[in-house]
Amino acid sequence: MPKVLLRPLIVAAVAAWLTACAGMSTKLEPPRVQLLGIDVLSTDMFAQQFNAHLQIQNPNDVEMPVRGLDFEVLLFGDRFAQGVSSDQFVLPALGEAEFNMTVTTSFVSSFGRLISRMGGAKLESIEYEIVGTVFVDKGMVKKIPFNHKGTVDFSRAAGNKKPSGTTL
Repeated sequence: MPKVLLRPLIVAAVAAWLTACAGMSTKLEPPRVQLLGIDVLSTDMFAQQFNAHLQIQNPNDVEMPVRGLDFEVLLFGDRFAQGVSSDQFVLPALGEAEFNMTVTTSFVSSFGRLISRMGGAKLESIEYEIVGTVFVDKGMVKKIPFNHKGTVDFSRAAGNKKPSGTTL
């Protein structure tokens, strides 16, 4: 093959390779995962299950194909509940999504323990921390850790009725 034809082919191949490598090494910022609300699903002596309403925000300018989540919720610095999901969805660039997940507590980290620690105080503005990993399918990036602190209303989970029209 003549050198005249070979040189443009090599340049094109190197350019394609560099473009592919640049896309695989994208540094993704951690998503913001917030606990918006929580409701009791079931309780027994050994464990409790809650429906956690979560919001995940993508601060990146590229979409994030999420393959699942693994996280734990801490209240007052103690592990309260954990959740795992293999639900897949695409988080839009600079976008957000809301979804529900079942989380489980154990006897040691039970809801009763939370209530006893509150000492009769209102459960409307409880400080929490949510720590975990988002599993993604984006080039070389497969796991992105996250950590978020905020407050959440536990009054519905404790059985206190909110006025109609009010959401967690």
